[in-house]
Amino acid sequence: MFPQWLTITTVKDDSGSPTHYVACFIDITLRKAAEEQINSLAFYDPLTLLPNRRLMGDRLKQALASSARSEKYGALLFIDLDNFKVTNDTLGHTVGDLMLQEVGQRLVTCVREGDTVARLGGDEFVLMLEGLSGNRRESAAQAKSVGEKVLATISQPYLLAGHHCRSTPSIGVTLFTDHMETSDELLKRADLAMYEAKKAGRNTLRFFDPEMQAAVATRAALEADLRNAVLCDQFKLFYQAQVDGEGILTGVEALVRWIHPERGLVPPRDFIGLAEETGLILPLGHWVLQAACAQLTNWSLRPEMSQLAISVNVSAHQFRQKEFVEQVLAVIARTGANPRRLKIELTESLLVDDVEAVIAKMTELKANGVGFSLDDFGTGYSSLSYLKRLPLDQLKIDQSFVRDILVDPNDAAIAKMVIVLAESLGLTVIAEGVETQAQRDFLAGQGCHAYQGYLFSRPIPIEEFEIFARRG
Repeated sequence: MFPQWLTITTVKDDSGSPTHYVACFIDITLRKAAEEQINSLAFYDPLTLLPNRRLMGDRLKQALASSARSEKYGALLFIDLDNFKVTNDTLGHTVGDLMLQEVGQRLVTCVREGDTVARLGGDEFVLMLEGLSGNRRESAAQAKSVGEKVLATISQPYLLAGHHCRSTPSIGVTLFTDHMETSDELLKRADLAMYEAKKAGRNTLRFFDPEMQAAVATRAALEADLRNAVLCDQFKLFYQAQVDGEGILTGVEALVRWIHPERGLVPPRDFIGLAEETGLILPLGHWVLQAACAQLTNWSLRPEMSQLAISVNVSAHQFRQKEFVEQVLAVIARTGANPRRLKIELTESLLVDDVEAVIAKMTELKANGVGFSLDDFGTGYSSLSYLKRLPLDQLKIDQSFVRDILVDPNDAAIAKMVIVLAESLGLTVIAEGVETQAQRDFLAGQGCHAYQGYLFSRPIPIEEFEIFARRG
Protein backbone atom coordinates (compact mmCIF):
# COMPACT_ATOMS: atom_id res chain seq x y z
CA MET A 1 0.00 0.00 0.00
CA PHE A 2 1.29 3.44 -0.89
CA PRO A 3 -0.20 6.89 -1.61
CA GLN A 4 -0.47 7.98 -5.25
CA TRP A 5 -1.55 10.99 -7.28
CA LEU A 6 -3.91 9.68 -10.01
CA THR A 7 -4.97 11.52 -13.19
CA ILE A 8 -7.52 10.00 -15.64
CA THR A 9 -7.85 11.49 -19.13
CA THR A 10 -10.64 10.69 -21.63
CA VAL A 11 -9.64 9.96 -25.22
CA LYS A 12 -12.38 10.83 -27.82
CA ASP A 13 -12.90 10.16 -31.53
CA ASP A 14 -13.69 12.76 -34.21
CA SER A 15 -17.35 12.81 -33.24
CA GLY A 16 -16.47 13.53 -29.61
CA SER A 17 -17.41 10.15 -28.28
CA PRO A 18 -15.07 8.62 -25.66
CA THR A 19 -13.15 5.67 -26.95
CA HIS A 20 -10.91 4.88 -24.01
CA TYR A 21 -9.28 6.34 -20.94
CA VAL A 22 -5.65 6.91 -20.00
CA ALA A 23 -4.70 6.75 -16.34
CA CYS A 24 -1.41 8.18 -15.02
CA PHE A 25 -0.27 7.98 -11.47
CA ILE A 26 2.70 9.22 -9.43
CA ASP A 27 3.99 7.61 -6.25
CA ILE A 28 3.86 10.41 -3.64
CA THR A 29 5.20 8.42 -0.70
CA LEU A 30 8.15 10.79 -0.22
CA ARG A 31 5.91 13.86 -0.51
CA LYS A 32 3.52 12.53 2.12
CA ALA A 33 6.44 11.63 4.39
CA ALA A 34 7.78 15.17 4.02
CA GLU A 35 4.36 16.61 4.87
CA GLU A 36 4.10 14.41 7.94
CA GLN A 37 7.60 15.40 9.00
CA ILE A 38 6.77 19.10 8.60
CA ASN A 39 3.58 18.59 10.59
CA SER A 40 5.48 16.73 13.29
CA LEU A 41 8.16 19.41 13.55
CA ALA A 42 5.49 22.10 13.74
CA PHE A 43 3.28 20.47 16.35
CA TYR A 44 5.25 17.81 18.23
CA ASP A 45 8.30 17.76 20.45
CA PRO A 46 11.03 15.83 18.59
CA LEU A 47 12.51 14.32 21.79
CA THR A 48 9.40 12.95 23.51
CA LEU A 49 7.02 12.97 20.48
CA LEU A 50 4.46 14.70 22.72
CA PRO A 51 2.48 17.74 21.55
CA ASN A 52 4.54 20.92 21.78
CA ARG A 53 3.59 24.38 23.03
CA ARG A 54 1.94 25.34 19.72
CA LEU A 55 -0.31 22.29 19.53
CA MET A 56 -1.03 22.55 23.23
CA GLY A 57 -2.20 26.13 22.71
CA ASP A 58 -4.53 25.10 19.88
CA ARG A 59 -6.04 22.26 21.90
CA LEU A 60 -6.45 24.50 24.92
CA LYS A 61 -8.42 27.04 22.87
CA GLN A 62 -10.72 24.24 21.71
CA ALA A 63 -11.03 22.93 25.28
CA LEU A 64 -12.01 26.40 26.54
CA ALA A 65 -14.80 26.65 23.97
CA SER A 66 -15.96 23.12 24.73
CA SER A 67 -15.90 23.79 28.48
CA ALA A 68 -18.00 26.92 28.05
CA ARG A 69 -20.62 24.95 26.09
CA SER A 70 -20.74 21.95 28.40
CA GLU A 71 -20.38 24.02 31.59
CA LYS A 72 -17.87 21.47 32.81
CA TYR A 73 -14.51 22.37 34.24
CA GLY A 74 -11.16 21.53 32.75
CA ALA A 75 -7.75 21.72 34.43
CA LEU A 76 -4.17 22.52 33.53
CA LEU A 77 -1.35 20.89 35.46
CA PHE A 78 2.01 22.61 34.93
CA ILE A 79 4.85 20.21 35.81
CA ASP A 80 8.50 21.09 36.36
CA LEU A 81 11.10 18.50 37.34
CA ASP A 82 12.97 19.33 40.55
CA ASN A 83 16.73 19.74 40.25
CA PHE A 84 16.78 18.40 36.69
CA LYS A 85 19.84 20.54 35.98
CA VAL A 86 21.81 18.45 38.48
CA THR A 87 21.10 15.31 36.44
CA ASN A 88 22.20 17.04 33.24
CA ASP A 89 25.35 18.45 34.80
CA THR A 90 26.45 15.29 36.59
CA LEU A 91 25.39 12.52 34.19
CA GLY A 92 25.34 14.40 30.89
CA HIS A 93 22.66 15.56 28.47
CA THR A 94 22.21 12.09 26.98
CA VAL A 95 20.98 10.75 30.32
CA GLY A 96 18.96 13.92 30.80
CA ASP A 97 17.22 13.35 27.47
CA LEU A 98 16.47 9.76 28.40
CA MET A 99 14.88 10.97 31.63
CA LEU A 100 12.70 13.45 29.76
CA GLN A 101 11.54 10.72 27.41
CA GLU A 102 10.74 8.41 30.33
CA VAL A 103 8.89 11.18 32.17
CA GLY A 104 6.79 11.84 29.06
CA GLN A 105 5.85 8.16 28.80
CA ARG A 106 4.95 8.01 32.50
CA LEU A 107 2.79 11.11 32.27
CA VAL A 108 0.74 9.57 29.46
CA THR A 109 -0.17 6.71 31.81
CA CYS A 110 -1.55 9.17 34.37
CA VAL A 111 -4.33 10.60 32.21
CA ARG A 112 -7.33 9.46 30.22
CA GLU A 113 -7.21 8.86 26.46
CA GLY A 114 -8.88 12.16 25.61
CA ASP A 115 -6.59 14.28 27.78
CA THR A 116 -3.43 15.96 26.49
CA VAL A 117 0.16 15.59 27.67
CA ALA A 118 2.54 18.19 26.20
CA ARG A 119 6.16 19.17 26.62
CA LEU A 120 6.65 22.93 26.56
CA GLY A 121 10.45 22.76 26.54
CA GLY A 122 13.31 21.96 28.88
CA ASP A 123 11.93 19.97 31.81
CA GLU A 124 8.47 21.57 31.68
CA PHE A 125 5.38 19.50 30.87
CA VAL A 126 1.66 20.29 30.87
CA LEU A 127 -1.35 18.03 31.35
CA MET A 128 -4.72 19.26 30.12
CA LEU A 129 -7.73 17.51 31.62
CA GLU A 130 -11.10 18.02 29.95
CA GLY A 131 -14.68 17.17 30.87
CA LEU A 132 -14.33 17.24 34.63
CA SER A 133 -17.28 17.85 36.95
CA GLY A 134 -19.59 20.83 36.62
CA ASN A 135 -18.89 21.54 40.30
CA ARG A 136 -15.73 23.52 41.01
CA ARG A 137 -14.93 21.73 44.26
CA GLU A 138 -15.37 18.28 42.69
CA SER A 139 -13.28 19.30 39.68
CA ALA A 140 -10.51 20.48 41.97
CA ALA A 141 -10.59 17.13 43.75
CA GLN A 142 -10.38 15.31 40.40
CA ALA A 143 -7.42 17.42 39.29
CA LYS A 144 -5.75 16.90 42.65
CA SER A 145 -6.17 13.14 42.28
CA VAL A 146 -4.42 13.21 38.91
CA GLY A 147 -1.70 15.45 40.36
CA GLU A 148 -1.07 13.04 43.21
CA LYS A 149 -0.83 10.18 40.70
CA VAL A 150 1.76 12.19 38.77
CA LEU A 151 3.74 12.84 41.96
CA ALA A 152 3.83 9.14 42.76
CA THR A 153 4.60 8.04 39.20
CA ILE A 154 7.38 10.52 38.42
CA SER A 155 9.02 9.91 41.80
CA GLN A 156 9.62 6.22 41.05
CA PRO A 157 13.31 5.33 40.40
CA TYR A 158 14.75 5.48 36.88
CA LEU A 159 17.37 3.25 35.24
CA LEU A 160 18.89 5.33 32.45
CA ALA A 161 21.90 4.07 30.49
CA GLY A 162 23.01 2.06 33.48
CA HIS A 163 22.52 4.92 35.94
CA HIS A 164 20.05 4.72 38.81
CA CYS A 165 18.34 8.11 39.04
CA ARG A 166 15.51 9.78 40.87
CA SER A 167 13.40 12.79 40.05
CA THR A 168 10.47 14.57 41.65
CA PRO A 169 8.01 17.05 40.17
CA SER A 170 6.59 20.36 41.35
CA ILE A 171 3.05 20.79 40.05
CA GLY A 172 0.89 23.88 39.65
CA VAL A 173 -2.83 23.47 38.93
CA THR A 174 -5.46 25.86 37.63
CA LEU A 175 -9.07 25.14 36.68
CA PHE A 176 -10.89 26.65 33.71
CA THR A 177 -14.46 26.88 32.49
CA ASP A 178 -14.84 30.36 31.00
CA HIS A 179 -14.07 30.74 27.28
CA MET A 180 -13.24 34.41 27.97
CA GLU A 181 -9.96 33.29 29.57
CA THR A 182 -7.03 33.06 27.16
CA SER A 183 -4.73 30.08 26.90
CA ASP A 184 -1.74 32.27 27.77
CA GLU A 185 -3.45 33.47 30.96
CA LEU A 186 -4.19 29.91 32.04
CA LEU A 187 -0.64 28.75 31.41
CA LYS A 188 0.65 31.72 33.39
CA ARG A 189 -1.62 30.85 36.31
CA ALA A 190 -0.53 27.22 36.32
CA ASP A 191 3.09 28.35 36.09
CA LEU A 192 2.65 30.65 39.10
CA ALA A 193 1.09 27.83 41.07
CA MET A 194 4.02 25.59 40.15
CA TYR A 195 6.46 28.12 41.60
CA GLU A 196 4.43 28.13 44.80
CA ALA A 197 4.95 24.35 44.90
CA LYS A 198 8.69 24.97 44.51
CA LYS A 199 8.63 27.44 47.40
CA ALA A 200 6.75 24.90 49.52
CA GLY A 201 9.68 22.51 49.30
CA ARG A 202 9.25 20.84 45.89
CA ASN A 203 7.76 17.42 45.16
CA THR A 204 4.32 18.79 45.91
CA LEU A 205 1.21 20.30 44.31
CA ARG A 206 -0.32 23.76 44.62
CA PHE A 207 -3.47 25.32 43.15
CA PHE A 208 -3.56 28.79 41.66
CA ASP A 209 -5.08 31.42 43.89
CA PRO A 210 -6.22 34.83 42.52
CA GLU A 211 -4.42 36.41 45.48
CA MET A 212 -1.25 34.82 44.15
CA GLN A 213 -1.67 36.72 40.87
CA ALA A 214 -2.28 39.96 42.74
CA ALA A 215 0.84 39.41 44.81
CA VAL A 216 2.89 38.76 41.67
CA ALA A 217 1.54 41.92 40.03
CA THR A 218 2.39 43.93 43.16
CA ARG A 219 5.86 42.45 43.24
CA ALA A 220 6.43 43.27 39.57
CA ALA A 221 5.42 46.89 40.17
CA LEU A 222 7.66 47.08 43.22
CA GLU A 223 10.59 45.65 41.26
CA ALA A 224 10.12 48.26 38.53
CA ASP A 225 10.00 51.00 41.16
CA LEU A 226 13.09 49.58 42.87
CA ARG A 227 15.07 49.63 39.62
CA ASN A 228 14.02 53.21 39.10
CA ALA A 229 14.97 54.06 42.70
CA VAL A 230 18.53 52.82 42.14
CA LEU A 231 18.81 55.03 39.05
CA CYS A 232 17.16 58.09 40.61
CA ASP A 233 18.93 58.05 44.00
CA GLN A 234 15.80 57.60 46.14
CA PHE A 235 17.65 56.00 49.04
CA LYS A 236 18.77 57.55 52.29
CA LEU A 237 20.81 56.33 55.23
CA PHE A 238 19.29 56.34 58.70
CA TYR A 239 21.54 55.91 61.73
CA GLN A 240 20.88 53.97 64.93
CA ALA A 241 23.04 54.70 67.95
CA GLN A 242 25.35 52.14 69.54
CA VAL A 243 26.38 52.87 73.14
CA ASP A 244 28.70 51.38 75.75
CA GLY A 245 27.94 50.30 79.31
CA GLU A 246 28.08 53.92 80.48
CA GLY A 247 25.58 55.01 77.86
CA ILE A 248 28.27 56.85 75.90
CA LEU A 249 27.79 56.95 72.13
CA THR A 250 30.48 54.88 70.39
CA GLY A 251 29.12 54.43 66.90
CA VAL A 252 26.12 53.80 64.70
CA GLU A 253 24.66 51.22 62.39
CA ALA A 254 23.87 52.65 58.95
CA LEU A 255 20.46 51.41 57.78
CA VAL A 256 19.19 52.07 54.27
CA ARG A 257 15.72 53.51 53.76
CA TRP A 258 13.82 53.96 50.51
CA ILE A 259 12.04 57.29 50.15
CA HIS A 260 9.52 56.56 47.40
CA PRO A 261 7.91 59.63 45.74
CA GLU A 262 4.42 58.09 46.06
CA ARG A 263 4.67 55.24 48.57
CA GLY A 264 6.64 57.35 51.04
CA LEU A 265 9.04 55.56 53.39
CA VAL A 266 9.33 51.92 52.28
CA PRO A 267 10.61 49.68 55.13
CA PRO A 268 13.62 47.44 54.40
CA ARG A 269 11.60 44.23 54.89
CA ASP A 270 9.59 45.21 51.79
CA PHE A 271 12.51 45.66 49.41
CA ILE A 272 15.78 44.15 50.68
CA GLY A 273 14.68 40.58 49.87
CA LEU A 274 13.55 41.72 46.41
CA ALA A 275 16.86 43.50 45.88
CA GLU A 276 18.66 40.25 46.73
CA GLU A 277 16.55 38.21 44.28
CA THR A 278 16.95 40.67 41.40
CA GLY A 279 20.65 41.45 41.90
CA LEU A 280 19.87 45.11 42.65
CA ILE A 281 21.48 44.55 46.05
CA LEU A 282 24.85 45.03 44.32
CA PRO A 283 24.43 48.66 43.21
CA LEU A 284 22.39 49.39 46.34
CA GLY A 285 25.03 47.90 48.64
CA HIS A 286 27.76 49.84 46.88
CA TRP A 287 25.80 53.05 47.35
CA VAL A 288 25.37 52.35 51.08
CA LEU A 289 29.10 51.73 51.49
CA GLN A 290 29.94 54.91 49.58
CA ALA A 291 27.50 57.03 51.61
CA ALA A 292 28.70 55.62 54.95
CA CYS A 293 32.36 56.23 54.12
CA ALA A 294 31.58 59.78 52.98
CA GLN A 295 29.85 60.34 56.31
CA LEU A 296 32.89 59.05 58.20
CA THR A 297 35.06 61.55 56.36
CA ASN A 298 32.64 64.33 57.19
CA TRP A 299 32.66 63.39 60.89
CA SER A 300 36.45 63.15 60.98
CA LEU A 301 36.56 66.93 60.54
CA ARG A 302 34.36 67.49 63.62
CA PRO A 303 36.01 66.71 66.99
CA GLU A 304 32.72 65.78 68.70
CA MET A 305 31.95 63.15 66.02
CA SER A 306 35.39 61.99 64.91
CA GLN A 307 35.54 58.98 67.27
CA LEU A 308 32.32 57.42 66.01
CA ALA A 309 32.40 54.20 63.99
CA ILE A 310 29.86 53.20 61.34
CA SER A 311 28.66 49.62 60.87
CA VAL A 312 27.47 48.72 57.37
CA ASN A 313 25.48 45.61 56.49
CA VAL A 314 26.87 43.66 53.54
CA SER A 315 24.80 40.88 51.96
CA ALA A 316 26.27 37.48 51.16
CA HIS A 317 25.57 38.12 47.46
CA GLN A 318 27.54 41.34 47.61
CA PHE A 319 30.43 39.88 49.61
CA ARG A 320 30.85 36.93 47.22
CA GLN A 321 31.74 39.19 44.30
CA LYS A 322 35.30 38.48 43.18
CA GLU A 323 36.16 42.17 43.22
CA PHE A 324 34.50 42.97 46.57
CA VAL A 325 37.76 43.69 48.42
CA GLU A 326 38.94 45.99 45.64
CA GLN A 327 35.59 47.80 45.65
CA VAL A 328 35.74 48.47 49.40
CA LEU A 329 39.32 49.69 49.29
CA ALA A 330 38.53 51.90 46.30
CA VAL A 331 35.58 53.51 48.14
CA ILE A 332 37.76 54.13 51.21
CA ALA A 333 40.48 55.70 49.06
CA ARG A 334 38.01 57.80 47.08
CA THR A 335 36.19 59.17 50.14
CA GLY A 336 39.25 59.46 52.39
CA ALA A 337 37.46 57.57 55.18
CA ASN A 338 39.42 56.10 58.07
CA PRO A 339 39.07 52.32 57.58
CA ARG A 340 39.45 51.77 61.33
CA ARG A 341 36.12 53.57 61.79
CA LEU A 342 34.37 51.27 59.31
CA LYS A 343 32.83 48.01 60.46
CA ILE A 344 31.28 45.53 58.05
CA GLU A 345 28.42 43.43 59.41
CA LEU A 346 28.08 39.95 57.92
CA THR A 347 25.42 37.30 58.54
CA GLU A 348 25.92 33.61 59.24
CA SER A 349 24.41 32.71 55.85
CA LEU A 350 27.70 33.80 54.31
CA LEU A 351 29.46 30.89 56.01
CA VAL A 352 27.40 28.19 54.28
CA ASP A 353 29.50 28.13 51.09
CA ASP A 354 33.21 28.55 50.34
CA VAL A 355 34.32 29.58 53.81
CA GLU A 356 37.97 29.68 52.74
CA ALA A 357 37.25 32.45 50.24
CA VAL A 358 35.30 34.36 52.91
CA ILE A 359 38.22 34.14 55.33
CA ALA A 360 40.67 35.29 52.65
CA LYS A 361 38.61 38.39 51.82
CA MET A 362 38.05 39.25 55.46
CA THR A 363 41.75 38.86 56.22
CA GLU A 364 42.75 41.20 53.41
CA LEU A 365 40.27 43.88 54.47
CA LYS A 366 41.27 43.41 58.10
CA ALA A 367 44.90 44.04 57.14
CA ASN A 368 43.75 47.39 55.73
CA GLY A 369 42.05 48.38 59.00
CA VAL A 370 38.42 47.38 58.31
CA GLY A 371 36.59 45.71 61.22
CA PHE A 372 34.00 42.93 61.14
CA SER A 373 30.92 42.09 63.17
CA LEU A 374 28.92 38.86 62.83
CA ASP A 375 25.29 39.98 62.75
CA ASP A 376 22.26 37.96 63.89
CA PHE A 377 24.55 35.50 65.63
CA GLY A 378 22.82 32.33 66.78
CA THR A 379 20.10 32.37 64.11
CA GLY A 380 22.05 30.52 61.41
CA TYR A 381 24.25 27.47 61.04
CA SER A 382 27.80 28.68 61.49
CA SER A 383 30.36 26.13 62.59
CA LEU A 384 32.41 27.00 65.67
CA SER A 385 35.46 25.55 63.95
CA TYR A 386 35.07 28.20 61.24
CA LEU A 387 34.08 30.91 63.69
CA LYS A 388 37.41 30.77 65.52
CA ARG A 389 39.25 31.23 62.22
CA LEU A 390 37.31 34.29 61.10
CA PRO A 391 39.09 37.62 61.68
CA LEU A 392 36.11 39.05 63.56
CA ASP A 393 36.02 41.92 66.02
CA GLN A 394 32.51 41.52 67.35
CA LEU A 395 29.54 39.20 67.79
CA LYS A 396 26.06 40.67 67.72
CA ILE A 397 23.29 39.13 69.83
CA ASP A 398 20.22 39.00 67.64
CA GLN A 399 17.18 40.98 68.75
CA SER A 400 15.03 37.84 68.54
CA PHE A 401 16.86 36.58 71.64
CA VAL A 402 16.89 39.95 73.40
CA ARG A 403 13.15 40.50 72.98
CA ASP A 404 12.11 37.77 75.45
CA ILE A 405 15.35 37.50 77.38
CA LEU A 406 13.58 38.23 80.69
CA VAL A 407 10.80 35.67 80.27
CA ASP A 408 12.22 32.92 78.06
CA PRO A 409 14.99 30.89 79.73
CA ASN A 410 16.10 29.56 76.33
CA ASP A 411 16.68 33.06 74.96
CA ALA A 412 18.50 34.00 78.15
CA ALA A 413 20.71 30.91 77.86
CA ILE A 414 21.57 31.67 74.23
CA ALA A 415 22.45 35.27 75.08
CA LYS A 416 24.72 34.06 77.89
CA MET A 417 26.36 31.58 75.52
CA VAL A 418 27.12 34.28 72.95
CA ILE A 419 28.66 36.52 75.61
CA VAL A 420 30.86 33.73 76.97
CA LEU A 421 31.83 32.61 73.47
CA ALA A 422 32.80 36.14 72.45
CA GLU A 423 34.92 36.53 75.55
CA SER A 424 36.68 33.20 74.95
CA LEU A 425 37.48 34.23 71.37
CA GLY A 426 38.70 37.66 72.39
CA LEU A 427 35.79 39.44 70.69
CA THR A 428 33.54 42.24 71.86
CA VAL A 429 29.81 41.63 72.00
CA ILE A 430 26.87 43.94 71.36
CA ALA A 431 23.16 43.30 71.82
CA GLU A 432 20.65 44.72 69.35
CA GLY A 433 16.96 45.28 69.93
CA VAL A 434 17.38 46.52 73.53
CA GLU A 435 14.12 48.28 74.31
CA THR A 436 13.87 48.34 78.11
CA GLN A 437 16.15 49.18 81.01
CA ALA A 438 15.49 45.73 82.46
CA GLN A 439 16.85 44.07 79.31
CA ARG A 440 19.91 46.29 79.41
CA ASP A 441 20.54 45.52 83.09
CA PHE A 442 20.21 41.76 82.53
CA LEU A 443 22.69 41.85 79.65
CA ALA A 444 25.09 43.96 81.71
CA GLY A 445 24.87 41.42 84.52
CA GLN A 446 25.95 38.72 82.05
CA GLY A 447 28.93 40.71 80.83
CA CYS A 448 27.52 42.47 77.74
CA HIS A 449 28.40 46.16 77.85
CA ALA A 450 27.44 47.43 74.39
CA TYR A 451 23.90 48.01 73.21
CA GLN A 452 21.73 49.11 70.32
CA GLY A 453 17.98 49.56 70.35
CA TYR A 454 14.96 51.78 70.91
CA LEU A 455 15.92 52.30 74.56
CA PHE A 456 18.66 54.59 73.27
CA SER A 457 17.52 55.69 69.81
CA ARG A 458 15.47 54.62 66.84
CA PRO A 459 17.05 54.69 63.37
CA ILE A 460 16.86 58.39 62.40
CA PRO A 461 18.03 60.60 59.51
CA ILE A 462 21.47 62.18 59.74
CA GLU A 463 20.12 65.61 60.72
CA GLU A 464 18.22 64.19 63.70
CA PHE A 465 21.08 61.89 64.65
CA GLU A 466 23.61 64.72 64.86
CA ILE A 467 21.23 66.63 67.15
CA PHE A 468 20.88 63.47 69.26
CA ALA A 469 24.67 63.03 69.37
CA ARG A 470 25.25 66.59 70.56
CA ARG A 471 22.74 66.10 73.37
CA GLY A 472 24.41 62.84 74.42
